[in-house]
Amino acid sequence: MTTTMLQARYDRRGPVAQDVIRAVPLQLPPPAAGQALVAMLASPINPANLLALTGAYAVLPPLPAVGGTEGVGRIAALGEGAGSLGLAVGQLVLLPRGTATWVTHLLAEARTLVPLPESTSGADPLQLAMLTVNPPTASLMLSEYVPLAAGDWVIQNVANSGVGSYLMQLARHRGLRTVNLVRRASAVAATQAMGGDVVLVDGDDIAERVRQATGGAPIRLGIDAVGGAATDRLAQCLAEGGTLVNYGMMSGEPCRLAPSALIFRDITLKGFWLVKWFRDTSPEARRALYSTLTQLVADGTLKARVQATYPVANIREAVAAAQAGERDGKILVTGGAG
Repeated sequence: MTTTMLQARYDRRGPVAQDVIRAVPLQLPPPAAGQALVAMLASPINPANLLALTGAYAVLPPLPAVGGTEGVGRIAALGEGAGSLGLAVGQLVLLPRGTATWVTHLLAEARTLVPLPESTSGADPLQLAMLTVNPPTASLMLSEYVPLAAGDWVIQNVANSGVGSYLMQLARHRGLRTVNLVRRASAVAATQAMGGDVVLVDGDDIAERVRQATGGAPIRLGIDAVGGAATDRLAQCLAEGGTLVNYGMMSGEPCRLAPSALIFRDITLKGFWLVKWFRDTSPEARRALYSTLTQLVADGTLKARVQATYPVANIREAVAAAQAGERDGKILVTGGAG
């Protein structure tokens, strides 16, 4: 017996992301031994997903490919022996990072699924769906580069992004204070509402405005998602010996850093890629991080703004909405599972 389903597939890459992807029928057999059939609840559209569609991401899946890289679902059926892994039909699970998740259903090796504890049963599945990429990215950039204590300042750009909003919330949870740069005045109020201590519109005079807003407090950690001239503007806001961590290039340009920042102010520029952290870190450390983050999502400490959801059947509209510049929240793809 087979079940008809949908997946969001692309057979080519091109400059307009929504033009290359479409919803197509899919048929899956019952789960084999050690497998689980998962009915998808929700999966976010992240910037990396859009870059994969256009061909601009650093690591590209072979074509044809199915979109998505994270999400939450509910176990619909288990193959022989899968129940011995502590899984049950109806259980909420996180899909392993990198799984193609813009689907209504998928087959997965049961051992790779991350069962969510009972404490998450009442949590918003849209929030749980965004757990595996942006929250750990924000958490690790706050903890892996500069030793920070309660009361210290951190500065970031694109603060109204998914990572940016989690970083603000995690910083506040840890007693840190944040300077949050956005690229348009219309994003200021929403960013303040997410917990930003100082929210400013980025610009050429940003270093002076940051000094005024913080009373000249030293800032030893900067987080950059833009690249180009924005990297150097962040560097100008840092104290001598500060560290700047880049995790994106929304400008489409390489990071620019003035020689004076390196020579006279000893600024360090580093890069962060979650895939590398996973590759280099023990399973125990990964489980510990996700256990902490899951609880923070479940109890409402961590949350992301959601602008809209689209079923898999409307994947082109979903991708177009995710590319829009005036969004005020995440776009998610829903699978339709209850």
